[in-house]
Amino acid sequence: MAKQLPYRTMHEIFTRFHAAEPEPKGELNHVNAYTLVVAVALSAQATDAGVNKATEKLFQIADTPEKMLELGEEGLIEHIKTIGLFRNKAKNVIKLSRILVEDYGGEVPSSRAALQSLPGVGRKTANVVLNMWWHYPAQAVDTHIFRVGNRTGIAPGKDVDAVERAIEDNVPAEFQLHAHHWLILHGRYTCVARKPKCPACLIRDLCPFEEKTVEPAPKRPRAKKGQDLT
Repeated sequence: MAKQLPYRTMHEIFTRFHAAEPEPKGELNHVNAYTLVVAVALSAQATDAGVNKATEKLFQIADTPEKMLELGEEGLIEHIKTIGLFRNKAKNVIKLSRILVEDYGGEVPSSRAALQSLPGVGRKTANVVLNMWWHYPAQAVDTHIFRVGNRTGIAPGKDVDAVERAIEDNVPAEFQLHAHHWLILHGRYTCVARKPKCPACLIRDLCPFEEKTVEPAPKRPRAKKGQDLT
């Protein structure tokens, strides 16, 4: 675990993230707050691409909790059976849809506590919804953010709660709204788990990670018969 980076370094890192992508977006497709809740709940232990493929037709016919209840659990399973843990997820989506209809008038609540009271909705899911739909600077820590935070010193912590607090405490306020998206995207496409793409990293010079990867040496072309490459 790297040490927490100082303020000036943090400010420079997020200034670069902002310059590269001023308005980062989440990659889960949705059309309203309800479909966002469902998509994030389905994304646990699944890829965003896989969830998007499964929900493309689903959200055309079930974009409200009322319509989802009409579709029913078995109908929902037919749409999401390519996603891991689909049966349990289907049960949770139907349960949360019923709660939304009965207790919230069919609307998605806008508090973390209310969101977390829904079946299949944990703190990370609640934070994603708060951030993406209500533009609240909540920090949804996933495996990518946990890795990047600890590897770089941007937000070190022994568990996801500690990393979440580190982001809230150390990322300058003007970058808080998009911080978790920048970190997720950085972890997903650059600071990957096994072979981080350090040569392409825009914060390489600010990162204390000792095992940085380097550009592979160019392969020497093979000499053709009768050709001298010396």
